Amino acid sequence: MKKWTLRFRAVDKANFFEIKNGLKLVETRAATLKYRQIKRGDILVIVCGKFRLQKKVQRARLFGSIGAMTKRIPYRKIMPSARSLGEVRQAYYSYNGYREKLKKYGVIALDL
Repeated sequence: MKKWTLRFRAVDKANFFEIKNGLKLVETRAATLKYRQIKRGDILVIVCGKFRLQKKVQRARLFGSIGAMTKRIPYRKIMPSARSLGEVRQAYYSYNGYREKLKKYGVIALDL
């Protein structure tokens, strides 16, 4: 078991509170070499400004794309406030450099 720190920008604090309140059940990151190492049983220390919480990884899954991931995981488990799959894609692509990262590395989905 290993501990990992995942940081949320202040602008994304709604995502932090969705996890804290049990609405967001799956956290995702571009599956870079760093995040690919996260395994079932590891502890995520999720930080947003002065707020922090810990969650145990129930399952870690790698996908080649957002589309492949959302075929297996309902998008509302990933982004509870999203109203459509298009909105989910827009959110991912709004992060700086994320479109390229997802294309190169795929995405890792961490069931909390």
